[in-house]
Order: sequence, then C-alpha cells, then structure tokens
Amino acid sequence: MSILQQILFVAALAAAAWFLTRRVGMIRRAIALGRPENRTDHPNERLNIMLRVAFGQKKMMTNLTVGLMHFVIYVGFIIVNIEVLEIILDGIFGTHRLFAPYLGGVYSFLIDTFEVLALGVWLVCVGFLARRFMTKVPRFQPERHREMGHWPRTDAALILIFEILLMTAFLFWNASDSVLRERGVGHYAELKGQIEPFLSSQFLMPLLTGLSDTVLVGIERATWWFHILGILFFAVYLTYSKHLHIILAFPNTYFSNLKPKGEIKNMPVITKEVQLALGIAQADPNEAPTEPGRFGAKDIRDLSWKNLMDAYSCTECGRCTAACPANITGKKLSPRKIMMDTRDRMEDIQRGWQQHGPDFDDGKTLLGDYITDEEINACTTCQACVQECPVNINPLEIILELRRHRIMEDAQAPASWNAMFSNVENNMAPWKFSPTDRFNWAEQVNS
Repeated sequence: MSILQQILFVAALAAAAWFLTRRVGMIRRAIALGRPENRTDHPNERLNIMLRVAFGQKKMMTNLTVGLMHFVIYVGFIIVNIEVLEIILDGIFGTHRLFAPYLGGVYSFLIDTFEVLALGVWLVCVGFLARRFMTKVPRFQPERHREMGHWPRTDAALILIFEILLMTAFLFWNASDSVLRERGVGHYAELKGQIEPFLSSQFLMPLLTGLSDTVLVGIERATWWFHILGILFFAVYLTYSKHLHIILAFPNTYFSNLKPKGEIKNMPVITKEVQLALGIAQADPNEAPTEPGRFGAKDIRDLSWKNLMDAYSCTECGRCTAACPANITGKKLSPRKIMMDTRDRMEDIQRGWQQHGPDFDDGKTLLGDYITDEEINACTTCQACVQECPVNINPLEIILELRRHRIMEDAQAPASWNAMFSNVENNMAPWKFSPTDRFNWAEQVNS
C-alpha cells in the first residue's frame, strides 16, 4: 500500500471516529434529558436477563424460522467484523494481511469461518428483503400502520442492501487476493504457499482468472476499500437508524424493569398524601412539605432516562403492535408508533440544539404534537406490547405517564372514565351502587 493510501485511510478513519463520537455524544445527551431512575439493583439478575434476551436472542425464537435468520445476521455480522481489526492495522501501517504469517493455519481457518458466516448473512439479507417487500408481512405495511411510511421502509431496505454489498465486497476481495497470490504478483506473492484459497470465495475465483494482473489488483484494492469504508460509514449511519438496537439492545435489556408486569409506577409524594388522608401513615412535623411537581409526562423531560433509551433501542419490528388488542380492533394506538414518536421528538430537539443552541425551545411537546389523546386512551394496559418486545422495551410506561398527565394535570379524561373515578372514590368500586348493597345479589341467590 502506498503512502498516499495510508494517509487517505487514516483520514477516513479519523473522520468516521469524529462523526461517530459527536453523534454518540448527542444521543447520550438526549437520553440524559430524562428523569433519574435507579436501575442498578440486582446486578446478577440483570446480567442474566441481558445474556438470555440480548446475547441469546431468546424472544426472537418465538418464530423459529425468523429467529434463526436473525441469529445468522446477528452472529455473522459481528464475527465477520472481527477481521476489521486486521484491515485497520493494514490500512494504518501499509501492510497486507498482517496476521497471516503469525497465525499460520489458524489464519486460514478464521477466514474460512468468516466467509461461511458472510455467505450466511448474504443469503439471509436477501431472504429478509423478499419477506419485507414481496411476501408483505402485514405489520410492515404502511397501508395498515401509518408509522411505517417512506423513511422506515427505506431505512430497512438500505441496511439490508448495504449488508449484502459489504459481504459481496468481502468475498470478492478474498477471491481476487487468492488469484493474485497464486500468480505471484507483487507483494501478494509473499504469502504464496502459506495461505490456500478460502472456503467460500474460491467459487468466485473462476470469474476472475481470465482478467489481467492490473485489473485484478484494481478489483482487490476497490473491494478492500469499499469493504472498510462501508463498515466505517455503516458505524456512523447506525446511530441515525433503527439498527442502533444492535448496540443498545445490551444495555437496554440489562436495565430492564424487574418489577412484576402490571405493577404501575406510583408517585411517592401522592402515595404519601393518600396514606396520611387514610390514617395509614403519620405526618412528620419536622419534615418540610414536598411539592409533587408535574403529574405524569407531557414531554420527554418528564419521562425517565430508561424510557428514552427504550425509544432509541426500538427495532421497529412491530411485534408489539401486532399483539396489541387495541390496534387489532382498528384503533389508532400502535405501541411501535409511541416509541418512534418519542425518538422523533428527541431527534427534533437535537436538531434544535445544532441550529439554535442548547437553550432552544421549539414550543412542541410529545403529548399533543406527536402522540394524540385518542392513541393513549385506547390502551387497555394488557402488557402484550411489553411481553412481545425482543429487547424488553416498555411502551406502556410512556403511555401511562402521558395519560396520567392528561387526566391529573389537564383534567382531560373521557366522561365514562370520570364516572368510574367518581364511583371508585365514593363507592370503592367502579360501579354506581353503595358499598352496603354490595352483597344484595347473595340474598337473591339464597332465596
């Protein structure tokens, strides 16, 4: 590799690192807008959940075929990219297959393994493209789910096509390198006899054997550059895409809610007031009165940091929406849209920071400008969305906080709900009859 190529490579590496660092910093700052919440208890249980759900892909296996296809991409893409370490070092130092002389036969075994996985990733990505755009899985169709508009569909297609191109470049790079090595051309000859043609790319070699040495060197260099620059671009693009879940799935599952499903989060200040009113607790005369603050959530600053991490971890797979009984019956609620809207709100705030400074306020709020009353009121709190999410996202927490704000701050509850609230307050039951009449039905049964 010439000194010019080394300089260009280092410049590309530095540019990717700068963009990636800047973008990650923005995402961290956006998540930090959320309220503090302690999710560090029971570390062993949390680690176990992360290993089972994120590493083990446990929830993906509910549909075995799709689960195995996803597992191939997950394992293949991660392991194939281990070779990026060698590529980066080759790019910096101007070497060629730096590790080959030191690893001997192990090197060929590793590249063979990478190639088998790369071929698996290639095939599965083609299968997922066909599944998404030819078989037309209902939960991905914008005709039924308005959140799956132009950009979500384009994003999904781009990432699959890009992975196909990266794996193709990887295999053709190895194939052209093998032909040049066998011909003894230039520095490729240094490894002649030390490395045999690789397991999968050897089947591409017949396509290249009729080409001249000059053309082959051009193909080898072009595919090498495309592969590594593609990976650097992919790393930056990932932070703007739903595929950020590739990284965030691990911390997101680690910080999962360990409380029983269905346990709604109370406001401690209000709980204490109720306990004092009922005589369950005694007031401390030395304790200063505490302001309850805002009831529920109107914007992302009222949600917890974990709710915001959930939004960035969303895979947009739609399993939550497909299982939602409200959505199934035609109501506007889509748990996937709740998460996408929350993420969109954070992205809009970041754009405001970049254009107008850190104190800019666009006057918008999550509730009202992004998510409507009709959506949050349709939720039955059945926990189906929480159960189905493959990375333990909890859309229900956001829905309940938004609904709490609407009811307790804005007094905007449906009339039927207000009647129920009144009955619970006065009769200690949702129904409009006196507690003294509660067992009248038993007298009729015994008569």
